[in-house]
Amino acid sequence: MPIRLWNTNLKVRLFGEALFNMLFWMYFPFITVYFGAALGNHIAGILMTVPPIFSIVGSLLGGALADRLGRRPVMLLGASLQTVMFALFALSPSHWTDYAAFIGIGFGGAIYRPASSAMVADLVPVQERRQVFATFTTANNLGAVLGPALGAIFFFQHRQELLWSCSFVLLVYFILIYFIVRETLPASANSPERSDSILQVFKSQWKGYGIIFRDKVFLVYILAGIFALVTIMQLDLYLAVYVIDYVPSQTLFSWNGHSLILSSTEILGWVLGLNGLLFVLFILPVTKWFRNWKERDVFVLSSLLSGVGTFALGLNTNIWFLFFVTIIFTFGEIVRSPVTQSFISHYAPEHARGQYMGADSLQFTVGRLLAPVTVFLSAWVPPMGVFGIILLSALISAVLYILLFRIYVEKRHS
Repeated sequence: MPIRLWNTNLKVRLFGEALFNMLFWMYFPFITVYFGAALGNHIAGILMTVPPIFSIVGSLLGGALADRLGRRPVMLLGASLQTVMFALFALSPSHWTDYAAFIGIGFGGAIYRPASSAMVADLVPVQERRQVFATFTTANNLGAVLGPALGAIFFFQHRQELLWSCSFVLLVYFILIYFIVRETLPASANSPERSDSILQVFKSQWKGYGIIFRDKVFLVYILAGIFALVTIMQLDLYLAVYVIDYVPSQTLFSWNGHSLILSSTEILGWVLGLNGLLFVLFILPVTKWFRNWKERDVFVLSSLLSGVGTFALGLNTNIWFLFFVTIIFTFGEIVRSPVTQSFISHYAPEHARGQYMGADSLQFTVGRLLAPVTVFLSAWVPPMGVFGIILLSALISAVLYILLFRIYVEKRHS
């Protein structure tokens, strides 16, 4: 589906989310390093396990409210909360206020995402969803090309200006949602009990989530995603710590007696930038290449590529070798991204799409909860030991994805 044929809601979201992600990638990859330098890696590893807990609550809350109140008001709530939290981060007088603001930013984003994904599913026919989700992924990763390289400078030297820019962009995006975006909640999802008390509403929503999590297919899908994402999320967690602590400054290339020498922090920025560039260049072509592949095979391939690629990072500290294995694990991430969103969008029943999207995001939030364990363990375990744990997580996810589709096929034929 060409972008010119998209609904206005989708065009506004594509523009707003792409712009915000440009700034997002200028600060997010360096958060763990920032708190590690201020408080120590072992404390930073523990602290990074807390924000995902708030994200879990935010995702479930956002998904439930998206089905009851509508997609648009929940998106407005999430965007406004992030705007305020970025301003707090910019004004923060201490590292602990920074941390509280960081948690608030994640909470606001978690509320926003299920409603945002549900809106895409509301507006796009099933056969077009994988391509549309891939387009959003491309736009969201445009900023990942230059963001990390610029963030290596701006986050540490001009942090306040960067954070104020994030707050301003989100404020503009909030205004665009308010004035342009229209509601897409399907009529079948509207609840007649509008007079229910808040307590009754939440009891009803939690009951709905109870039904979702008794769905064996969905539960195995979430578990497989958690183990896969523990591997993928190391890009801005243990990878950042490893590159800065173990990869020495080195020459990228030389010409006419001159050399471009990169520090450890700059190497990290280049690795992250390469990751983003690959996403931008290949997410749409890869989606087309794999459009006839079974979803099971795509998920398994993703887990194996990301696991092997991340493990290989510990084998050599040469910058060009790091670039090579970055290509491997990035392609593991690329192939799974659109398939994940399209799978859950067609699996979820229309009347509970927001709740399923909210529950689906648990794989990201629980993965983010568990992924920082590698940073915590790095205080005692050598790099290859940590990378071995990451590889094991990827292999477990591959096995679970095979099991998932076996159960899924049996359920469809029962």
